[in-house]
Amino acid sequence: MALVLGLATACGGGDGSGGTTAKGGEDGTPKVSITPADGDGRARPDAGVTVTAAGGTLGQVSVKLKGTEVPGTLSADKTSWRSAWTLTPGGKYQVSATATSPKGKATTATSAFRAAKATALTTVSNVIPNPNETVGTGMPILVQFNKPVPEKARPAVERAIEISSTTPTEGAWRWLSAGESFNGLPSVVFRPKRPWAPHQKVTVTVHYAGLKIGDSVYGDKDVTRRFRIGDSHTVNINAKTHRLVIRKNGRIVRKWGVSLGAGGDVQGDGVDHLLTTSGVHLTMDRSRLERMRPPGKKKGDPGWYDEQVPWATRISNSGEYIHQNMDDPTCLGNRNCSHGCVRSPAGDAQWFYNWAYRGDLVTITGTKRNLDWTNGFGYWQLPFAKWMKGSALGKPVTTTTQPA
Repeated sequence: MALVLGLATACGGGDGSGGTTAKGGEDGTPKVSITPADGDGRARPDAGVTVTAAGGTLGQVSVKLKGTEVPGTLSADKTSWRSAWTLTPGGKYQVSATATSPKGKATTATSAFRAAKATALTTVSNVIPNPNETVGTGMPILVQFNKPVPEKARPAVERAIEISSTTPTEGAWRWLSAGESFNGLPSVVFRPKRPWAPHQKVTVTVHYAGLKIGDSVYGDKDVTRRFRIGDSHTVNINAKTHRLVIRKNGRIVRKWGVSLGAGGDVQGDGVDHLLTTSGVHLTMDRSRLERMRPPGKKKGDPGWYDEQVPWATRISNSGEYIHQNMDDPTCLGNRNCSHGCVRSPAGDAQWFYNWAYRGDLVTITGTKRNLDWTNGFGYWQLPFAKWMKGSALGKPVTTTTQPA
């Protein structure tokens, strides 16, 4: 015998507890409670959906949004079910749940409600890498926002970002201010503890819809990004030997003589802007023809230049590129003559421009200027334990496994 609950009209629900309840009968039928209540037009998105059973165990639980099943988890004792993520603001949900007593008596409850519509002005503006991009083994994942996320909302945001990869990978999130971000957008960045294993798929979903971002305002929508990790590309550059060595999956595939920054231009900030930075860089964007001018100078100043440089692959935000040599060719492999970039033979610079992924590891040694971790994608400059301290949760994350 089944007791089926009809649609209620009161927002408070049938039992006065903020939920809808199908009460068990005297004959031992179980009680089923659903929160939010049937008819609720302003359900809290961050509270999700909860279904509980008393006097029996839950069997089928169905929660739908626009005909699509909402994922959730059934407790070990099968007496409660909870939606996995928060609700989409303004979304209309339909819930149906059945519980069965030990004697086989069943109760079915239903609820139809709508989540509150108020969305926050803070939105996810971008996720990096790009859709279906193939990237290097050092590539971070950046979730970028149009405005800073309030500190009290950051733990919930971190918990709501789901990463899966072919090979389980340990990493951690770190929050960056607009001033620390490579492109001026407030961000939360995932960096692996060790480089990604090559040749794998990665999916990141930001379950942002329904997260409580401010007082009574919620994240607007979820964002999903899929990309691939390509071959392992590593670049080692030595300023003292003037040599560049490239490895693909551990094997040397190409090497050539280079010329790095000559130095000799210490500006008011105390930094010699003509020195190449030592440290672990990542390849960033690239330009077939890049216009280059010295930072902190204007036309007519000593040391001014304005050049169009071919085959330029960026490795920092301070104007460092691996690019075609446009000056004295005798410097290559012999001495450091550049303005801070890694000058290379034309054929090698063009080859690298076409070969490299974004996120390839480029390690430079032998100069007296260190790469700052906020310079471009300089995140590998921080030891992992220190990187993790920038997380709102303060602990590492291991990606879940997805099929190859």
